[in-house]
Amino acid sequence: MGALFNAMPGAVAQGIIWGIMAIGVYITFKILDMADLTVDGSFGTGGVVLVVCMTSGMNAFLALLLAFLAGCAAGLVTGILHTRFGIPAILAGILTQLALYSINLRILGGSANMPLSVKKFSLLLNLRNIPLAILVAGLFALFVIAALYWFFGTELGHALRATGANQAMARANGINTSTTKIIALILSNGIVALSGGLLAQYQGFADVNMGRGAIVIGLAAVIIGEVIFGKIFRNFALRLLAAVFGGIIYYLVLQIVLWAGLNANDLKLFSAIVVALFLGIPYWKGQIFARRIGRNAAADVKGGDGNA
Repeated sequence: MGALFNAMPGAVAQGIIWGIMAIGVYITFKILDMADLTVDGSFGTGGVVLVVCMTSGMNAFLALLLAFLAGCAAGLVTGILHTRFGIPAILAGILTQLALYSINLRILGGSANMPLSVKKFSLLLNLRNIPLAILVAGLFALFVIAALYWFFGTELGHALRATGANQAMARANGINTSTTKIIALILSNGIVALSGGLLAQYQGFADVNMGRGAIVIGLAAVIIGEVIFGKIFRNFALRLLAAVFGGIIYYLVLQIVLWAGLNANDLKLFSAIVVALFLGIPYWKGQIFARRIGRNAAADVKGGDGNA
């Protein structure tokens, strides 16, 4: 039990970092109603860009900015493939993700991974100081939430939300939905890449496969946050915060499951099961609610016949 409690702070730190990634997923999945698979590649792109920049002597903040911009570029490619080439969004994301694997290898100079030692470089967060990592990651999460809260309160932000709510109505009101989709994908993948840069610092290396399965973790965080905090957090900023909390809860549960004896090779299977269950909960609730309404309506009809 002591080992479990000692591992909890590390799970919280990772949960916050992946929670930032989940905020990026939230933009496409919840606002645009689109599952963007680009994130499996752009997450790794953020990590490899940051590591290469920092090992070349660049400041950590500037390296994070470049990682963010690299993710934005990936989102731009997906957006163009989807809107200008007419490729379905999910397939456009897969194509970009596939291309990013080779691009990430190029950035790393052909090697599959690259270390980033805390002894040689001034990292913002690292495994050796987990309390500081939690603080820094938390501040980044709050900054991203505050920036998005401001952005989605602007005219452009409202246009983006209108596109996700009803594309036909948005176009009827003069909104260029192709442009808003591209902006959403750019913003989403930029945030995902920023998260990848933070994780690369935290774990002390970048790997071309570090983003594999990222979409599953991001969806898990978003859905867990929505199911648990959906009725409490009504404000848009709080909904984004719920995604971060979802990431923390996901990694805490993951730590408990590992402590209980789950084979580490089964983590992807466990993640898929968790996402499937939480995606199914809203549907099951709707079915139960519909049945209750049906039974009540039937009872009312019988009662009316009896009175007649």
